[in-house]
Amino acid sequence: MSKVVYQGRSYERLDDESVLRCLLRNEIRVPYSCESGACQACTMQAIKGTPPPGSQDDLKETQKSLGYFKACVCRPDEDLEVALLDDAHNHKYQMEVVERSFLNDEILRLRLKCSESFEYRAGQFINIFKGDLIRSYSLASVPDVDEMLELHIKRVPGGVVSNWLCDDVQTGDRLTITGPMGECFYHETNGDGLLAVGTGSGLAPLWGIVRDALGRGYDRPIIVCHGAMKPENLYYVDELRQLVETHENVSYFPCLSDVAEGDLPAGMSLGFPNDIAFAQQPSLAKWQVFLCGNPEMVNNTKRKAFLVGASLKNIHADPFVMASPS
Repeated sequence: MSKVVYQGRSYERLDDESVLRCLLRNEIRVPYSCESGACQACTMQAIKGTPPPGSQDDLKETQKSLGYFKACVCRPDEDLEVALLDDAHNHKYQMEVVERSFLNDEILRLRLKCSESFEYRAGQFINIFKGDLIRSYSLASVPDVDEMLELHIKRVPGGVVSNWLCDDVQTGDRLTITGPMGECFYHETNGDGLLAVGTGSGLAPLWGIVRDALGRGYDRPIIVCHGAMKPENLYYVDELRQLVETHENVSYFPCLSDVAEGDLPAGMSLGFPNDIAFAQQPSLAKWQVFLCGNPEMVNNTKRKAFLVGASLKNIHADPFVMASPS
């Protein structure tokens, strides 16, 4: 029989015993309910080893790629090191700030170096600690491409953590983080295209996701729509236009919602990024959709994307929920 490894201890499975039953028998508390694989309450993560395919039925492709599986129907033929989802995210890392620069008047770019191995997928997010306060920021970097982790920090009026990062944290300082977390990242697919829509610093994960897809050889259409109120609120315009020049399958639309039509800069679109996106691609059947930024925009776009053909499992969304200033 195979073994189940949890928190450094090894447990022998009995006969046709599931991972869930093995852990419960050894007095390890695991959330569960139906024990038929339907409710997904017992979902865990494989740290080492490969869960059998049947234990991943009905999970998103992004979850499968992270090693998620349903413990109640998991009967592996090989040893499996597992973690509860909460446990997998509790390890704290120390990150050194190696570069800081403002991308515009309200968004700071931080580049961080970790003293130990840190595995992530482009588009996931990390939590940064300031005492008892915790704030989440998406990663704009791509593993094996960028040497440092990259974050885009939007200054929030009255925001304790964002203003601390923008004003007080300096090169050489160390930050405590946990992660990575989130399922908003590219996964290889036979779909017809990739749509990325964001506002403000919601461009951060999209910048990573699009470059990750291209680096993995994605050759179907990619549409990027990034929105802001004024031209000065946009950033990475030149970098995205360079992607368009070097990859014929990429289209980029910088969108402005608060300028007069006569004042619209050349090469920019007037309107909200989700409206521009649907005008460019009215049908999203077999497309992957990535949405990041303003929660209202994300939720509205997610709903409409589904109505025009996108499968819910192919819609990946990270709305930015404003934390309290305290």
